[in-house]
Amino acid sequence: MFKGKRFSLIMAALLMVGLILSGCGSDGGGKSTSSDGGDSSGGGKGGDTIKIGVSVPTTGPSAAEGKDMANGAELAAKHINEAGGVLGKDIELVMVDDACDPQQAVTGANKLVQDEVHIVVGHYCSAAALPASGVLHKAGVPTIMVAANSPQLPEQGYDNLFFINSMVFDQGKRVADYVNEHDMKNLVLIHDNSDYARDLADITKELHEKNGGKVVAFEAINPEEKDFGAIATKIKSLNPDATYFTGFYNAGGLIMKQFKQKGVTGPFIAGDGNPTEPFVEVAGEKDAEGVILSQAVTINYVDTPEAKAFVEEYKETYGNNPLTFGHRHYDGIRLAADAIERVGDETDKEALIKALSETKDFPAFGETYTFKEDGTRENADFLLIQLNNGVFEIVE
Repeated sequence: MFKGKRFSLIMAALLMVGLILSGCGSDGGGKSTSSDGGDSSGGGKGGDTIKIGVSVPTTGPSAAEGKDMANGAELAAKHINEAGGVLGKDIELVMVDDACDPQQAVTGANKLVQDEVHIVVGHYCSAAALPASGVLHKAGVPTIMVAANSPQLPEQGYDNLFFINSMVFDQGKRVADYVNEHDMKNLVLIHDNSDYARDLADITKELHEKNGGKVVAFEAINPEEKDFGAIATKIKSLNPDATYFTGFYNAGGLIMKQFKQKGVTGPFIAGDGNPTEPFVEVAGEKDAEGVILSQAVTINYVDTPEAKAFVEEYKETYGNNPLTFGHRHYDGIRLAADAIERVGDETDKEALIKALSETKDFPAFGETYTFKEDGTRENADFLLIQLNNGVFEIVE
């Protein structure tokens, strides 16, 4: 249970954003099961719980981020249920592990459809989200994408998808503008052939060249490799002004470490598949020093009492700091609950999709959500943060 000052702060935040939802009392806590509900004595027309599907990678190379997202979802369900639930019912989370694997993601999406979830909130890797989104679209399930942001997702034209992360283009533009402003003309781009990483590298290349820069190397790596000595030697010979790695932290940390050891010139920049703590753990504190990470708004840079209370409760509950998307998954569950409350019937999928599409300035941690016609966010932005003397600081 949330107690004392932290409880009061979170409750104040929920009150401010209209998340103390009306309804019957609750026994508290966020359930994580996939059992079928029976007749309800509360509002709405479904079973006795509101089923929200959560698809995240709790195993595989991105398990750290996936577990962070699952933690955020659990905290949101807990807080909403403690405040009375939605339409007089508790939220029940139906969890599936997509492992950032396309085939496993499809299996998970089919399970969520079979379990008759009312809405889905999740997905970290675009490579998993792309095939899963087809299953969810065919079933008409409203879906809030928390992290996956490949441009291929909205390009499918699915009206049931809504993206609360900034998109790949926004990230590529932020990095391209940064290197241009700092006269880093000769840029190296490295990706891991995943949909997200390749899209980000392609977009950054296009924007950097439009800015008058030159991409001196455009390399694809196998993220399962451990020895990047050969590519480090090649890149060193090109004397680049900067390197931008668009893949994930398991490879990114090793590449930076080996680039440092080989003496590759220029700053090492890594995309938002590289959360701070896992990246530093892989690279080592000494070799991670100076890294620049392009990140969506993260909870550690939101200076409000509610954000501080969230971080404190998260650490107390899970024993570590939240990563990049835990707080965003928390907000995604809140947004799902808000849409269901506005509609008044969790089983009306078309009405839920319409309600999400009409969302305007939904207050979240450090940002607001308003959706464009294609389901992507208005006013999207990315931060650049740099590790200086062991502390990450925002790069202006």
